[in-house]
Amino acid sequence: MVDSHVSSRDRRWWTLAVLSIAQLMVALDATVINIALPRAQLALHFSTANRQWLITAYALAFGSLLLLGGRLSDLWGRRNALLAGLAGFAVASAIGGAANSFSMLVTARAVQGLFGALLAPAALAALTVTFSEPKERAKAFAIYGAIGGSGAAVGLLLGGALTQWMSWRWCLFINVFFAFVAIIGVALFVQSAKGEQRTRLDALGTVLGSAGLFFVVYGFGHAVTTSWSNHLTWGSLILGVVLLILFVFWQQRSPHPLLPLRLLSNRTRAGSLVALFITNIGIFGVSLFLAYYLQNTLGFSPMRTGIAFLPLVAAIAFSAVIASARLLHTVGPRPLVPVGMVLATMGMVLFTKLPPNSDYFGHVLPGLVVTGLGLGLIFAPAIASATASVEHRDAGAASALVNTTQQVGGSMGTALLNTIAVSATVRSLSKLPSSNDATVVRSYATEATLHGYAVAFWWAAAFFGVGAVLTFLMLESGVPEFEGELVPLT
Repeated sequence: MVDSHVSSRDRRWWTLAVLSIAQLMVALDATVINIALPRAQLALHFSTANRQWLITAYALAFGSLLLLGGRLSDLWGRRNALLAGLAGFAVASAIGGAANSFSMLVTARAVQGLFGALLAPAALAALTVTFSEPKERAKAFAIYGAIGGSGAAVGLLLGGALTQWMSWRWCLFINVFFAFVAIIGVALFVQSAKGEQRTRLDALGTVLGSAGLFFVVYGFGHAVTTSWSNHLTWGSLILGVVLLILFVFWQQRSPHPLLPLRLLSNRTRAGSLVALFITNIGIFGVSLFLAYYLQNTLGFSPMRTGIAFLPLVAAIAFSAVIASARLLHTVGPRPLVPVGMVLATMGMVLFTKLPPNSDYFGHVLPGLVVTGLGLGLIFAPAIASATASVEHRDAGAASALVNTTQQVGGSMGTALLNTIAVSATVRSLSKLPSSNDATVVRSYATEATLHGYAVAFWWAAAFFGVGAVLTFLMLESGVPEFEGELVPLT
């Protein structure tokens, strides 16, 4: 128990700090390993084809088990779920960092995803039930949303620094430090509150939901490594959708549903989930295509590429903490999220103009700043609104729904935008005249690649544009209110 001299208000903010560390660890782990992959491949002697599995193993375990992890945090209590998730994530990271074979490393990545699926919804659920006063809640979720929204960029920066100055293994070992600090913080500051202590876990719902999400995430991942015409891609996606439809039908009848469908009856919550889903489709264009552009076209080192993303992180933080925290508790999400979508659309349009010989400050920086300002206006209000009006017993399930929406959106964005970019590049190359001059050929290839990026950025802009319209129509005016049992943990 935390010292009695620590006030209730101080404990809430210390809780936010601890949960933010946990959220950062999960968020950056999706990208921190990316820059380390080439050196890990040389050290462990695995093929380029197998390299993708180090990303896919984490995404599959994380995405497919989020609903289960969220419900377990309701049943066990948020504090217990956080401690278990942090400890398991740390052990898996240590094993992965010490891996002496590909199979050992990929297994560790899958176990990381498993415990991340317990940790992420438990952290958001703990935050949800800790802050109920509107002004404090807006500030807390602004900070939390800024960290989540910039996690991918921070991962690129941290991955570049650790790989360049230390070893690729430290991209995994670093999680042990984060987890150790977070475990101490959880033990000191996070209080437990079980939701449905006598409720049994929905076994059939767990199988249907987890399997459905597994095949959906796998299908999108398979499309990236093969193609959309591959039978396994469509077979996985169709099977996943069928299982998820059966899951929804069962949730209507289950006495102890894994995902209570009453959570989806709130219009603002549904609009917030749509916002997070669309944003995670579109944000892929920023994190991946810009990283390729900076390294492959402009010749940036991994470390310099990570530093180049810092203005995006700063813009997200400024927008989330300054604008969202001050406005969310007075105007609600409806004015903020659509405006954020419009700004993100403008940022994507700016990126469609990237030339082969660019100066960073003239062509890349403006798009990063505009996009970051938009993302900060989306993430914080959407996450706060998606978890508002939730009773203690459903906090974990609602938080898992938020994380699942983001994970599926990110997987879908990866597959769709990557396919669009590659297809546009191939079409562009087929129209270019042949040449025996190596310099001319390289110039043609660069132009075709940039055309592919531009087409993908236009599609990302379209997603954000549709998101602006949908969120304006779906989100209700005013500040979301709390219902049921929700009170701050003091």
